[in-house]
Amino acid sequence: MKRSYVIIGIFVLTGLIFAVGLFRLQVLDPTYKVFATNNVLREVVQYPARGLIYDRNGKLLVHNKPAYDLLVTPREVETFDTLYLCKLLEITKEDLKKRIREAAEYSRYKPSIIVKQIPPETYAVLQERLYRFKGFHTQSRTLREYNYPAAAHVLGYVGEVNQADLNRDRYYSMGDYIGVDGIENSYEEWLRGEKGIKKYLVDVHNRIQGSFLDGDEDIPAKIGKNLITSLDIDLQLYAEELLQNKKGSVVAIEPATGEILTLASAPAYHPGMLVGRVRGSNYAKLLTDTLKPLFNRALLAEYPPGSTFKVLNVLAALEEKTINTHTHFSCAGPGSSPIRCTHNHVSPLNVVEAIRESCNPFLWNTFRSVFSKFPTSAEGYNVWREHVLRFGMGKKLNIDLPVESKGSLPEESYYNRFYGKGRWNALTVRSLAIGQGELGVTPMQLANFCAAIANRGYFYTPHVVKEIEEAEINNRLKTRNDAGISAEYFEPAIEGMQMVVEQTNASGLMRINGITMCGKTGTAENPHGSDHSVFMAFAPKDDPKIAISVYIENGVWGARYAAPIASLIVEKYLTDSIADSRKWLEQRMLEANLLNPNQPK
Repeated sequence: MKRSYVIIGIFVLTGLIFAVGLFRLQVLDPTYKVFATNNVLREVVQYPARGLIYDRNGKLLVHNKPAYDLLVTPREVETFDTLYLCKLLEITKEDLKKRIREAAEYSRYKPSIIVKQIPPETYAVLQERLYRFKGFHTQSRTLREYNYPAAAHVLGYVGEVNQADLNRDRYYSMGDYIGVDGIENSYEEWLRGEKGIKKYLVDVHNRIQGSFLDGDEDIPAKIGKNLITSLDIDLQLYAEELLQNKKGSVVAIEPATGEILTLASAPAYHPGMLVGRVRGSNYAKLLTDTLKPLFNRALLAEYPPGSTFKVLNVLAALEEKTINTHTHFSCAGPGSSPIRCTHNHVSPLNVVEAIRESCNPFLWNTFRSVFSKFPTSAEGYNVWREHVLRFGMGKKLNIDLPVESKGSLPEESYYNRFYGKGRWNALTVRSLAIGQGELGVTPMQLANFCAAIANRGYFYTPHVVKEIEEAEINNRLKTRNDAGISAEYFEPAIEGMQMVVEQTNASGLMRINGITMCGKTGTAENPHGSDHSVFMAFAPKDDPKIAISVYIENGVWGARYAAPIASLIVEKYLTDSIADSRKWLEQRMLEANLLNPNQPK
């Protein structure tokens, strides 16, 4: 008897649970009324505005402008005026049909984007007439807007996600946008913000009737974080102007912080070319351009450092105590070969004079002295190579941009394979003594090397973002990197670099009134044409504010183009103007056209 009561009780309890559920669903829950009156619930993704990007002085570099996407849910589509919709969207009838068909193949129940990035003026007309097109609706997006026609390689651009992006991060859905290059890519996690959801009620005519449950179930989008970069946009513009009609790069760094002031690569392009519905066609044009404007020479090009590298060889030998400031090597006699001097100067020279005159025999003997200190050439080479690595060459600097080359600095095994183990020595690899041979550095690495000299023995990892709204910069970018050379050995090297600017035949192309600049010219051998013009410098000599490297492809020698361009940029940064006495030099550099073989050089 008691068992029957228990069974009856279970049935009664189950019935009450269903009754309460039905009462809540049909009476208390307003969504029942919604569907009962033929209204449809629509969820619309709310895309956040990307964070803004500023230069170091607070000038706005990148902001957002509104744009809209048209979506279709195939199962809801009814007969509509195809030609009229095509006219509004400025697409062909065949194109529209194809896009709707592809959307249906993907899913008849999920909305798919069929027209992207509709401008506000078109959207205003479309939205007024959208009730005529059942199954179609819009969603708001933002596009990037660039205030300056510069820094495209640094800022990067935004593009649609691909399958690899979808596989890597579940945040994204097909049709979303992501930072593809530059800062937009490196700082995507901060710039993108967080997507939200807004739920609407729409009637049988596809017209929005209001928010679902008064917006209680909406998830607001969170806008992206703003970034303050280390770039000085005025200096960036000036550098890119000086690089017009040339192939090359300019990299300028603040030595005390590692903040990148300017990173220019030429030829370049307007960053606005890769925004909106024209991005695809413009990208194709840039990609096929024989001058390779998409190629970031400042970070990816590898060049011989030429005579700029002689400073490092001197520092390494001083640290290893195989030479000292009183050491002299002659440009004549047996010790002057196999690398002979290309300059006419008094001989013999000491360290300071050798840097001033860029004396090949002195640097060859200096390089050889490091090898001679050790029992085998391989041991000497590895010690020398370690000095180079500690200055940030031959490896990636791990800057805060998505791409960079590590340059070229062969390991011992490379020469063992090429010549045989124990069958090579300093004489075999003598080209390294003057920054040639198998050695390759990027303009970024050369500027960083110069910053380490300016700091008398250390550098901070170069970076282009100095502040993130409500977030911390990676501590790695604030870490001091010791170059492994005693501070005392930098003074003779720096004195020699000062003499390069002030006491050589090319001083008139480098010297800046009232500013003590220290620099070193170089000529990078080029087997495919005229040699490249190279220069590195920092200023002022004491308490340096800027370190710079300039590469001008086919510029023949360092003092011809790279040195004048660098000195102008340094002067512009430190004084905010170019002295009248140097306007002629500025005009010559602006007018120089190395892309046109008929243009006088």
